[in-house]
Amino acid sequence: MLLILIAGPVRGGTMDSAELIEKNIETMTTEALRLYHRGHMPLVGEWLSLPLIDAAGSKEVGDQIYDEIQHPLAERLLRKCDGCLRIGGASSGADLMVETTRQLNKPVWFNIDDIPTPN
Repeated sequence: MLLILIAGPVRGGTMDSAELIEKNIETMTTEALRLYHRGHMPLVGEWLSLPLIDAAGSKEVGDQIYDEIQHPLAERLLRKCDGCLRIGGASSGADLMVETTRQLNKPVWFNIDDIPTPN
């Protein structure tokens, strides 16, 4: 079983619309469920970062509090993960997760079918 961070667009292309951001997170969650059914432990960084961002008093997506937690938390998570699954379209944040994963010498997958299944 691998612990895999799913990286995909969150804000990209949404113009910070809460509805579109939520849709992007739902897409990552759906992919997480697929990974789970394949025998892995999926992780979407927003499952952890968004409640922390809210608790810290963020007033809007992209404010200072948001920026201090959102990507740094995911980068910390990657140190504990076995790799990263990059999904979706253009996203500077997801591309940062790919770069960070590679710097940690861990695998990056772009297709769920390329991830080995546990024995």
